[in-house]
Amino acid sequence: QGLYSSVVCPGLVMSNMTYGILPVFLWKLLMPIMWLCVLGLYIFVLFFQVWLFKQKPEYLDALVKYHSCTTGLGRRYVEPRKMDVDEDIAEKLYQKLLELEEQ
Repeated sequence: QGLYSSVVCPGLVMSNMTYGILPVFLWKLLMPIMWLCVLGLYIFVLFFQVWLFKQKPEYLDALVKYHSCTTGLGRRYVEPRKMDVDEDIAEKLYQKLLELEEQ
């Protein structure tokens, strides 16, 4: 119905909240390892984004989430998972969004 979105991992953040879990010097030692892990995840997310942008949005099912998955051997694939959503409520919400957009 003309409303599309895609969501990706926001990244790795170190803050005062993380300092309560481990001392600061341990975080500084672990960060390079964690950055390498995040880099590997970005490679897998990139595969999903390439797949997603090759699709025509009007052909994708609006009530399905498309998950980027990887097997233990590194094969990447996209798995559609049906969302547990009441279609009537979803339609009412969409109509409400259209009304808000017109204001």
